[in-house]
Amino acid sequence: MTNTALAGASAPAAGRRRKAAPAPTGPDRIPKPSQGWYRVPGTDIKLRRVTTILSQGFPKPQLVFWAANLTAADAFNTLPTLVAASRRPAEREAAYDWLRKGHIRKKDERGDIGSAVHDVIEAHVLGQPIPESFLTDDEIAPFIDHFLRFVAEWEVTFEASEMTVGNFTDGWAGKLDYLFRSPRIAQVLKVAADTLFVGDTKTGGELDEKGVYPEAGAQMAAYRRAEVAWLPDGSQIPMPLAHSVGIVLHLRPEGYRPMPLKCGDDVYEAFLHVQQVAEFQRVLAKSVVGEALILPTITEEKAAA
Repeated sequence: MTNTALAGASAPAAGRRRKAAPAPTGPDRIPKPSQGWYRVPGTDIKLRRVTTILSQGFPKPQLVFWAANLTAADAFNTLPTLVAASRRPAEREAAYDWLRKGHIRKKDERGDIGSAVHDVIEAHVLGQPIPESFLTDDEIAPFIDHFLRFVAEWEVTFEASEMTVGNFTDGWAGKLDYLFRSPRIAQVLKVAADTLFVGDTKTGGELDEKGVYPEAGAQMAAYRRAEVAWLPDGSQIPMPLAHSVGIVLHLRPEGYRPMPLKCGDDVYEAFLHVQQVAEFQRVLAKSVVGEALILPTITEEKAAA
């Protein structure tokens, strides 16, 4: 599947030509995500967002059980309130709506923490001071401490952070968390000390139990197979080759774990299949099911004859 097919490019409309927009310069040349796509500035090319592909094409049965368990826990924790609301028609709908959206509230809470942690990591990689508001936040501070421990204990040096990468041939783009080197991780994996790794940070789940799932490997496999990368100044460079094992840094308030995940060419092939499923959901699925057939009446059959 090529980027042209994904972009949905069409011929320019006939009539008066629009005045050409000035060519983007500097950081404005970096594609920005919007509604599941990355548009390449100055072109008509749109590349599908990697996280959108994974969310629409990768099965996540564990989320069903997580949402069900969360709803059950919320129900028992607020049982008297829910029972009272069930007897008042004016409050019943609001209580029902609150209960069914528990998983959304939880994801939003975790998303806020995850975004803050990513901001901290980016500041560290760029040599910028970590915002004081994060250092004094009781929820965020433990994540920062464990991240800095990871960097020191594993002798991590970063090559890039929050870098937009893309593959024009296969029609996708995304923003990787970071590229880094670690002689200690390299030693454990029995590879050269200066090996380049793709890294990703996850802040959900529970340490040593859950929170790191196989789709993270598929995500890193895509980033590893990017054709190009955009630097902060907007310049485009070939994507450097990273190792076929990536590292997910699982950060939790109680500690951290560097988790190795396969992200080689075989995993990338699986990602391409996921991309096809996501594309089916986006386009073809809408027209697969037709209207129910109705048996023609005797009059209609005679008329047709």
